[in-house]
Amino acid sequence: MEQVTVSLPCGCSEVDVTLPKKNLLGVYSPREFPHKEDVQKILRRSLEHPIASRPLRELVAGKEKVVIVADDNTRLTPTHLILPILLNEMNAAGVPDSKISVVIALGTHRFMTEEEILQKFGEEVVRRVPIYNHPFKDPKELVDLGTTANGTRIQVNKRVYEADFKIGVGSIVPHHIPGFAGGSKIVQPGVCGEQTTADTHLLSVRAKRSYLGILENPVRVELDIIARKVGLHTILNTVLDKNGEVVDAFYGDVQEAFRVGVKRCIEVYSVPIPREADIVVAGSHPCDIEFWQAHKTLYPADLAVKEGGIIIVITPCYEGVAMTHQDILEITYKTSDEIRTLVTNGKVKDEVAAALAIAWAQVKERESVFIVSDGIDRKTAGLLGFSWFPTAQEALDAALKLKGPDASVTVLTHAPDMLPVLPNDQTRYVVP
Repeated sequence: MEQVTVSLPCGCSEVDVTLPKKNLLGVYSPREFPHKEDVQKILRRSLEHPIASRPLRELVAGKEKVVIVADDNTRLTPTHLILPILLNEMNAAGVPDSKISVVIALGTHRFMTEEEILQKFGEEVVRRVPIYNHPFKDPKELVDLGTTANGTRIQVNKRVYEADFKIGVGSIVPHHIPGFAGGSKIVQPGVCGEQTTADTHLLSVRAKRSYLGILENPVRVELDIIARKVGLHTILNTVLDKNGEVVDAFYGDVQEAFRVGVKRCIEVYSVPIPREADIVVAGSHPCDIEFWQAHKTLYPADLAVKEGGIIIVITPCYEGVAMTHQDILEITYKTSDEIRTLVTNGKVKDEVAAALAIAWAQVKERESVFIVSDGIDRKTAGLLGFSWFPTAQEALDAALKLKGPDASVTVLTHAPDMLPVLPNDQTRYVVP
């Protein structure tokens, strides 16, 4: 029987799996762009052609307190390339570096270290302007802006709110909570308090399946409302390839520039698949730091696998399950309805963690999840409700044994940033 070997990225190395060629439905990755333009040219062009907005120099002129809200090291956005251009544009508008600061949109992630900040933002930016981690747990550093009509309590970073000009910098990729990352997501959860993030995350799991790749959804509406309330003026969002290199960039109105960028994002990250497979082997790259990031592997795999099938997650998880949500393991073995009841009855302290635990449970209630990870041991995997295997090959062999000799296998090499599209879903992901 003819065999085929498939390689998946796993942290700084690769993992190989071998299987009968007749079982392999396909190996899928984000689209390649071998002949990309110069990054500086792409970024400058985006600023020269604002979308539904005045040019940055006009918007920022005369401002006294400018904040750039930029994503953290869980994202590949090349802020070390973007921010010098933004700083120079602001300087040209008469705003000196002394009036500009950067706030890292951590959401509820751990603080970045000085070394990580230097690597992410670059020596020039670190030298020119102060860069602050977002203190999402400190109520003294947050401003309460009341609630939305939907009941979301808005608590936002004081430094960001008090600035008289705010620009968000991040990337657009498919995302299971608001459909796509980018746009107003830099504010929520980026620079909001835990309660705000809990409310929007819990909103996302009212649906039985994730909003991955769906532009119009209740969470995106809520994020846009919060960003307007906070006063985010404009964004610069990139679309990257699977290696983190810039394919395109979009500057302008928070909602309109984002929507144009989503069209480009879909071109890069959507992958047509012929049908659902019995088994999906999914690599977590580039979301490798901890399972709090690597869990994004589950939702594209969920779209690509049959109900009752098996998802095999391959991930290093260097920092374990969740550095800032370590109590999550107390509830991850429960069903989605059980966790919802705990939240409703006020029995869960960390509602952000509860929301993700519900999302994970919803996937596990449709499919079995195998995990291969040096950062998560067998006991921890059991608490997560996953079956642990020491190697990817052993996990795949076990899955094939369970599903039979004719089981179909799909491989998603960079699953967290992918959008598998079935033939009957072609119109679901069209941006008007």
